Amino acid sequence: MKKLMMATAATALMAGAATAEDIKIGVILGFTGPIESLTPSMADAAELAMKEVTDSGLLLDGSSVSSVRADSTCIDAGAATAAAERLITADGVSGIMGADCSGVTGAILNNVAVANGVVMVSPSATSPGLSHSENEDNGLFFRTAPSDARQGVVMTDVLLEEGIKEVAVTYTNNDYGKGLADAFQAAFEAAGGSVTINAAHEDGKADYSAEVGALASAGGDRLVVAGYVDQGGSGIVRAAIDSGAFDTFHFPDGMIGAKLEENFGSEIDGSTGQHPGTDSEGAALFAEMVGDAFDATSPFTPESYDAAALILLAMQAAGSKDSNDYKAKVMDVANAPGEQIFPGQLAKALQIIKDGGDIDYVGATAVELIGSGESAGNYRQIVVEGGTINTAKYR
Repeated sequence: MKKLMMATAATALMAGAATAEDIKIGVILGFTGPIESLTPSMADAAELAMKEVTDSGLLLDGSSVSSVRADSTCIDAGAATAAAERLITADGVSGIMGADCSGVTGAILNNVAVANGVVMVSPSATSPGLSHSENEDNGLFFRTAPSDARQGVVMTDVLLEEGIKEVAVTYTNNDYGKGLADAFQAAFEAAGGSVTINAAHEDGKADYSAEVGALASAGGDRLVVAGYVDQGGSGIVRAAIDSGAFDTFHFPDGMIGAKLEENFGSEIDGSTGQHPGTDSEGAALFAEMVGDAFDATSPFTPESYDAAALILLAMQAAGSKDSNDYKAKVMDVANAPGEQIFPGQLAKALQIIKDGGDIDYVGATAVELIGSGESAGNYRQIVVEGGTINTAKYR
């Protein structure tokens, strides 16, 4: 009998080993392009979640997880689509953490992910146009960043509390910029504010004096720059400062990062802004876990850890790495009911799910998915003082 039990245990172990495999997750972000200074820490955060799951040995009978990086460029839909196709057809990824910018995210979703039935969880694509119904995206698309419909309201609240009632707006001429500028204008005017001009700018220009001339003519107490810190957004700010057109600015998420401090320092003191973020317990635990490995507070970095974690926890809940199996579990693991799970507790979460229990993944950004799978949204409000970006409060 004892020999029979040992043989049975050995057979079970061999069966487990046979089903254990290396699960590949695509990480598609703009490693080149207008937000390239933000993407290294975003990728590192996603890969931190993958390592945590691999080290646990608890995912799907001891499977490991590896990252396959690809460049979305942030702006070239053709290049992003080709990169995503390679991830799925050549690399065989079972899910995609990304993409980052809204235009390329929509292109990958519509042209690649839906066609191939692969789950995408974006940490940073914020265009209201991506708020698909489950029928449109086959339940495959989620995001850990809130829609810019929400950011427009937060921007309005920040500016009105600052006593700013008249602004000029410039936006990068793409899905992200236009979506955010329109959402903001609608919210600001509904609250009694006035937008003197809402004008697009193209990225990649050497001279933005004409654009700034038009913005200055329209006037306003502050210039809202819905652009990219590594691209035209910074060009607009430089031209505005040099010409004396504006001396304070309001910066949405695409403009906030270490590069903003490097480019302008104290020249933009008194400027304000916001990006997705929270002062939750999970944010503190995430920062502690990361240490000085990378910048845990950089925009969309905590969201990237959470995006990767949700994919892997949903796989465990479904007992499968197949997107068509685990897509239905993303909302389940992200929301109540269940035991709350924070950064550094992915092994605990995997074990609870394995034992048949429920989890409520809170993560680094106080995750709560609403609608067809997007973040309800928390924001870090910033102010530039002494040449550095400081937290004013959280919303």
